[in-house]
Amino acid sequence: MKTGMNLLLWTTHVTAEHFPTLEKLKKAGFDGVEVPVFEGDANHFKTIRKQLDNLGLACTTVTVATPEANPISPDPKVRQAAVERLKWVIEMNAVLGSTIVAGPYHSPLAVFSGQGPTADEKARAVDTLRKVAEIAQQHKVLLAIEYLNRFECYFLTTAADARALVQSVNHPSFRTMYDTFHANIEEKAPGPAIKGLAGHFVHVHISENDRGTPGTGMVHWDETFRALREVNYDGWLTIEAFGRALPELAAATRVWRDLFPSAEEVYVQGLRFMKEKWAAAAPGH
Repeated sequence: MKTGMNLLLWTTHVTAEHFPTLEKLKKAGFDGVEVPVFEGDANHFKTIRKQLDNLGLACTTVTVATPEANPISPDPKVRQAAVERLKWVIEMNAVLGSTIVAGPYHSPLAVFSGQGPTADEKARAVDTLRKVAEIAQQHKVLLAIEYLNRFECYFLTTAADARALVQSVNHPSFRTMYDTFHANIEEKAPGPAIKGLAGHFVHVHISENDRGTPGTGMVHWDETFRALREVNYDGWLTIEAFGRALPELAAATRVWRDLFPSAEEVYVQGLRFMKEKWAAAAPGH
């Protein structure tokens, strides 16, 4: 198991001004960080990679889909734009040395049709994402597509849906992930959801029910960690929390109040909590 911290708590675009934060996260004991890949070029990400290497931090990345590059759009040009955009994301992962792209890049965030996903949309997703998976394979990158709760998207909202999509895309570089925040809204219980995803998921976001410090809310943590152990999960446990520091991101994640006293509390207390729960869930413990 590896511990990570999602940098969206501080920024949607990591630059040299965030290097002191990277140093603090290394000092706190994290194995790596999750880098947002929304903009930038290869030279920009080479600079980030150099600093991560200097600190001895590994990384994963996170990205989203946009309305202009929507993998499930009825317009073939828009779907092709999605392939091109995700190709760029994968190439930036290769520059960063990341092997996992997490996030809900199956459909645009907070864009709704007024109904659930159609058979046509599902077919378009499979076609588009299989093309992207081919590109990912060339770069030795795994796609860890994220299902969201029904208030943030309509296309992919449960572990069962995510598993079905992985099976339909049917490509070794296309997998899914588990996010405790979304699961807390959409699943009946974490145990069956995680066990149902066994063999299909390669990444985990540790996120409290209010997006605050892990361990301070209502997520069923003991059951979550037990289930992860039972399916022999051994990948990243990455803390994802959101604050009000970035107005646009706060609006997108619906954060209207302060959920924690400081970012430092989130990552210091959150890391300690994760490690304690992981150890306590060990077989025979």
